[in-house]
Parts: sequence; structure tokens; C-alpha cells
Amino acid sequence: MTTFKFSQVDVFSATPHRGNPVAVVHDADSLTQEQKSRFANWTNLSETTFLQAPTDPAADYKLQIFTPDEELPFAGHPTLGSARAWLDAGGQPRTAGELVQECEIGLVTLLIDDDGDLAFAAPALIRSGEVDSATLATARAALGLAPGQIQAAQWVDNGPGWLGLVLQDAQTVLDVTPDSALFTREDLRIGLLGAHTSDARPGQEAAGGAARADVEVRALISMGGTVREDPVTGSLNAGFATWLIPAGRAPEEYVAAQGTVLGREGRVQVRSDGEDIWVGGPARVTIHGTVEF
Repeated sequence: MTTFKFSQVDVFSATPHRGNPVAVVHDADSLTQEQKSRFANWTNLSETTFLQAPTDPAADYKLQIFTPDEELPFAGHPTLGSARAWLDAGGQPRTAGELVQECEIGLVTLLIDDDGDLAFAAPALIRSGEVDSATLATARAALGLAPGQIQAAQWVDNGPGWLGLVLQDAQTVLDVTPDSALFTREDLRIGLLGAHTSDARPGQEAAGGAARADVEVRALISMGGTVREDPVTGSLNAGFATWLIPAGRAPEEYVAAQGTVLGREGRVQVRSDGEDIWVGGPARVTIHGTVEF
């Protein structure tokens, strides 16, 4: 048996245990792909990551990201959570206030603000553009949506394979009840976004103490004949922002709520600086320990 440092990080919520957890194994260079995959399946979290020494001299560390079933080239909340775990374990960035993560999609830059919160630069989409009519019809039927309830659709794939749907408003997003029997494509990952229609502004407090938001987001994934919903999803929010901000369909800065129907209080901060789109929020290590392989 070999012992490794282990962290579990709650991402995208200022309220403890209301965000999206990620499991992080430190100094995992000696682990095999099979060991990593098996451990990620065992944790049964949406993602488990493995911190390693970088192979690119420009990076601070290398990261591999696994779901219970597959390895991903990139994912958002694991990127933020793993960066927080690396920093809390004593990692020293090469550049003050900035981190560079090496992962399968390439190098990802993160910024550290004065409060210690992190934001990553949204990676370029590897698939974008219009959605074919057959895929859109499948998605609409599986979600129980009428054609008029979908305002826009586009591929927003930055690694996980997201199909983005803009719905008429936030309540329509919250009301969606996916039908597993009609969610027949195992490779289909659907993101939903709808604008809140109240006069709430980011930073104001809503009922229960959760900060209000401009839009509501949900992430639905077909897996093993069922539909799993991800609590708070950085890659999806990055994909939406990469599409909607340049198209003029979203402001240059906004807050997305996610996880509401799951009892979470995810809040994703999105902003464009004219060159990059930054996606971030709180990330706090909630479990420290060790794991044996």
C-alpha cells in the first residue's frame, strides 16, 4: 500500500456543503490509469482529480480529471477545486496571483483574487455551431419542451461535450423534468440556461441567504440509462459564456445560479475582460486526509 494526501473541496458556493464537491489526490504521478479510473468510480462524485508534476515548463502542475466512467480533457469545478487543494497544500505559483494548469485540453490560466477566490480562463470551444435537427428533436422530447420554449441552441463543447439550450426564462429551466426513457443517447450532455425576470442584481440576498443571480443553469447528463444532474458546472458555464457574451445575448459580467433543484446554492461568477472570459467562485477544502492505493 502507498499513502497519498487527499482533499475534498466544495466549489462554487459561499455556504458550506451547498456547492459541488471534487475529490483530489495529491502527488499522484506514480498511480496507473487503471488505479485512477477505479478510484474515481469508487468515490462516485461527479469528478475526481489527480495532481501531478507538470511536463510543460509553463505550468505549475498537471491535472487529470475523471468521472466515475471516463477521463475528461477539461472540467471547470475540478479545475477550481484542484487549484485550491494545491494551494492549501503549500503549492507556490510561479507568478504571484496566477496559476497555470496543464491538462489534456492544454494550458489553463487561473487568477487568484484578493479574497482568495479563483477564476479560470474559459478554454476555446472544440465544437461549436448549430445543432442538427435530429439531435435537437431528441433533446426537446427528452426534456418535455415545446419548440417555442427553446430560444437558441448551439454546441458549447470545451471538453465534456455540452449542447447548450437557452430557454425562455429561469422558471422554465427549473420546471424541466427529464424523461430517462427518452434520453436515449449516452453521449448527450445538455446544458440549460434561462434569465431571471426579477429586478434582482448580483450580490443581493435572496430568501435563505443565497446571493441572487441573473440566470439559472442546469446540466443534465445521460448515463447508464438514467439522467444525472450535475450540481454546479464550470465547463458548461464557460461554454455558455463563450457563446453568449460575444453574440450579445449575455452581458459582459453576470452571475449564474445552479443546483437549485438539488438543494444546492451554486453561484458562478462570469465576466469578460474583452480578451478572455473568466469563470470563478468560492472553493474551500472541507476534508483533509490520506488515501491508500
